[in-house]
Amino acid sequence: MAAITFWVRLDLRRRWRSLLVLTLLIALAAGAVMTALAGALRGASAVERLLDRTLPATVEVVPNDPEFDWDVIREMPQVAAVAETAWTRYYVDGQASEQPVPIGVDAMRTVERPVVLEGRLADPTQPDEAVVTSGFVETSGKGVGDSVILALYEPDTLEALWRDPDLLPDGPAVEIQIVGVVRSYLLSDSALDTRGILVPSAGLVTEYAPNLLGASGAVAMMSGLVRLEEGGDAIAAFAADLVRVTGRSDIDVWSHVDSVEYEQSITGFESNAMLAVAVAVGAASVVLVGQAIARHTTSATAELEVLRWLGMTPRASSWAAALGPLLAAVIGTQLGGAASVVASQWFPYGAASWMEPEPGVDVDLRVLVPGIVGVPLLVAAGAVSASWLAQRSSGSLRQSAAVAGAARAGFPVPVVVGARFALESGQGSRAVSVRPALLGAVAGVSGVVAALIFSSAVDDAIANPARYGQVHQLEATLGFFGEDVVSADEMLAIIAADPDVVAVNDSRSAVAQHAEIQITVYTLDPVGTAIDAVVTSGRLPSRSAEIVVAPYASAAGVAVGDTIELTGTRATRELTVTGFGFVPEGVQNYYNTGAWVSRSEFDSLFGEFMFHTAHIVVREDADPAAVLARLQRAAGDDEKLIQPALERSSEGELRQIRRLPVFLAAFLTLLALGAVGHTLTTAVRRRRQELAVLRALGMTAWQSRAVVVTQASVPALVGVAAGVPLGIALGRVLWRYYADTTHVHYVPPAAWPALLLVVPLALLAANLLAAWPGHRAATMRIGHVLRAE
Repeated sequence: MAAITFWVRLDLRRRWRSLLVLTLLIALAAGAVMTALAGALRGASAVERLLDRTLPATVEVVPNDPEFDWDVIREMPQVAAVAETAWTRYYVDGQASEQPVPIGVDAMRTVERPVVLEGRLADPTQPDEAVVTSGFVETSGKGVGDSVILALYEPDTLEALWRDPDLLPDGPAVEIQIVGVVRSYLLSDSALDTRGILVPSAGLVTEYAPNLLGASGAVAMMSGLVRLEEGGDAIAAFAADLVRVTGRSDIDVWSHVDSVEYEQSITGFESNAMLAVAVAVGAASVVLVGQAIARHTTSATAELEVLRWLGMTPRASSWAAALGPLLAAVIGTQLGGAASVVASQWFPYGAASWMEPEPGVDVDLRVLVPGIVGVPLLVAAGAVSASWLAQRSSGSLRQSAAVAGAARAGFPVPVVVGARFALESGQGSRAVSVRPALLGAVAGVSGVVAALIFSSAVDDAIANPARYGQVHQLEATLGFFGEDVVSADEMLAIIAADPDVVAVNDSRSAVAQHAEIQITVYTLDPVGTAIDAVVTSGRLPSRSAEIVVAPYASAAGVAVGDTIELTGTRATRELTVTGFGFVPEGVQNYYNTGAWVSRSEFDSLFGEFMFHTAHIVVREDADPAAVLARLQRAAGDDEKLIQPALERSSEGELRQIRRLPVFLAAFLTLLALGAVGHTLTTAVRRRRQELAVLRALGMTAWQSRAVVVTQASVPALVGVAAGVPLGIALGRVLWRYYADTTHVHYVPPAAWPALLLVVPLALLAANLLAAWPGHRAATMRIGHVLRAE
């Protein structure tokens, strides 16, 4: 023990700089791994933790009737609470807003009660108070205590908005004070709306009802947030009872449980990706920091050989050599743990950050305790193993078949020697492990290719609305609630006659009931050429009694070929599912929450339509804005019934998702560069005698450089050969997983751009890594090396 203590003191005095660097490396590595792991765990649970604290709405009921009696729903046995809201339009500090306005005292109290991040909730009796989300504070620069101006419409102007959406507010301007910053599932920011949310007090509607609901009270879309006693398990019984007590099967019931599951699928993907980043950082740390630990321990073991002659046992020698790295690990891990706690204020990442009920610093003992205890133990085990191997390294030389083949084929000597350095470990004190370089190169190339493939798919989805089923660029409002506002036949004929219009669909829509879900049903009724509706499996309906359903509708457990029962306002029908696909975005539905039927089947199900729209597909090389202006002139469309297609962009969400594979690829690339670079420098140092002998036999300095370049190029070529197909497969699997999870139409992303970029970059990186070791090999003092030998 005295000898070990003596050695540790001596080692600390002599190598304190290298141990300090090692401590910082371990702190950086351990901190990064613990930060990523804690962020992944925090993000995975964010939605669930938020729901546990906020009395979330289970469903949202949209009766499309301003006179609807909400007490009927309140008295239903499944219902715990109901909060009425009105979707209307007003301006906030000069910017249009169409956020819901609460009616009555239940909103944000008995239903969707938000977490208060700062301040308090708005008083429902005061018309001049509001709460906001964090996104609103960030974008507007206004928070608790600040005021905003709400510009309202005169009642008659509000009534005319549907005909001319460009009308500006001409009613009262109300000064509203922000009294709180809140967060719940529905009151949360997202990448889809970067401006944030402002929710006025219910007192605003009480004071300015005509300016928010219109002169008739029928302008705003009224909805009710309903919290069921048994949550999602009661939706089926609630939907069936709703039809019974109201006598209507066309009332929209939007399941927030489905929306939550969708959100959790996104946060789950992000958490899994963050977990993969943690694993990649850990692997890179094991290789890079492990090499530093091995170098320090091996050097110390060689110097301890003197004490071995004085009676120190091999075990004591190994522990003496490992104590320096162990001390560095103990201190470094604690520093890394502290850094991860500080970094937790920027986590969770992505969509989960908008759902986190307790943003800010978080101490996750599930990660910190195992990390602070486990990393020093891992370092100690690695250091002792490295010392033990250094004491016993003799080994036998394993020859590579590829190197032997290159020699028999007559390849130049520098190529053969460089390949041998890259593929054969050597033996004794000259041994250099080559597997980390080969495996690191494969991991780096596959990670970069996978990230490029995934990013390419994301770019395609951002640029191509068809990936979300939106194949049309324009749409025309023809009527609603069973009455056309224009002559539909004349309008459709004018639209179809335009030379840049390639397809028009006469889309009628209404809501039907299937089991516990409501489905917005569209007619597939082409005017001339049919639109190319996106079908993910099966085929479109071609006759009566057939239906194509969107992904959420298919979640009820149906498959292609099954028969489902659909209840409309006219009849209950049995329809055969011919496929799954996407539908147009509408006021009542998203692209993944509807169905297609033929015109004849629609007429059998419904007495009248709820909305009547023409979906217009423009020629690919035409300018939709120019076509829109031309159609409006041709139709005499002073009321602007023809508009750009409704599109709910997912660009922000996709861009958030794209960063995670890039992070993963960055760490895998670091792993590859570190592994190959370490192998090159170590090989030149440990095999300098072999190079010196070859130089003495006539090898030139440039040929010595060529040896190192070849040694670097072999792992790069192995990485390309094995990593490119692995990366293509991994990138496509990741995109398939994300597409299936979030209902994006999967199209295999192209691989050739990644190939054109990765292959030359891999070889360039290998040559750059070889530059310094190659210079050392070319400029070594041959006589000095041979005399030392």
